[in-house]
Amino acid sequence: MEYKLIALDIDGTLTNSKKEISPRTRYALLEAQSQGKKVILASGRHPIGIEDIAKDLMLDKNGGFIMAFNGGKIINCSTGQTVVSKIFPTEYLPDIVSVLKESNITINTYDDKNIISDNKVNDYSYVERDILKTNMVVVDDFVSAVKFDINKILLAGEPDEIDKYKEILAMRYDGLLDVYKSAPYFLEIMPFGVTKGSMLPMLLEKLEVNRDELIAFGDNYNDMTMIGYAGFGVAMGNSEDDVKKIANYVCESNDDDGVAKTIEKYVLK
Repeated sequence: MEYKLIALDIDGTLTNSKKEISPRTRYALLEAQSQGKKVILASGRHPIGIEDIAKDLMLDKNGGFIMAFNGGKIINCSTGQTVVSKIFPTEYLPDIVSVLKESNITINTYDDKNIISDNKVNDYSYVERDILKTNMVVVDDFVSAVKFDINKILLAGEPDEIDKYKEILAMRYDGLLDVYKSAPYFLEIMPFGVTKGSMLPMLLEKLEVNRDELIAFGDNYNDMTMIGYAGFGVAMGNSEDDVKKIANYVCESNDDDGVAKTIEKYVLK
């Protein structure tokens, strides 16, 4: 099978433990694009946390795409235009805040340039700030502060507490919102039906590419729908066990050039 599209999660997949793209991985992706393949950066991150990576990999020159907010916002790197944007239903915000009132979990969302956080900021909130390299605006009244369109909510906290509230929120909003982990300390709350795997078909239809021609890489729970949808779904060697179980192939870890080695083996001519 000739793969025409390469979809890549970023953290734990494209980047290594130092949040860097290795020279071998960068070269493999540039070479793939020179052979006519298109690259999709599919991440839970805000677009501002993806744009520099997209430029470094020359997606603007080669017709690549950013799929931010787990697919909630898809951007054409060549034109800068937003192809798809799924808006979070903010009528649920007061109830979410109420449910989390007794917790130590930080509630976060985003405007165009900043992270907006409630006043229970913890160390994991700063992890997100450092990943995006942007400002954090802390507000006392989260619901009143969010008077603009948003694409997702990010909860940040201790893994045990995140697991506890994942069960509570997933049950409470079953059929209304999607709730899933993107790291042991991050819980994503998305508009219902918005996942990497559910949004990719829209993009593939626009590009007139079959899912069998898509190879997708990921390592965490929010990558599972994408890995399951792709014609060839690849789990990183450092992936969660549940992710490995649904993949077609398990490659080397993100610290051992797993993405590059797989592209060299299965994609490059």
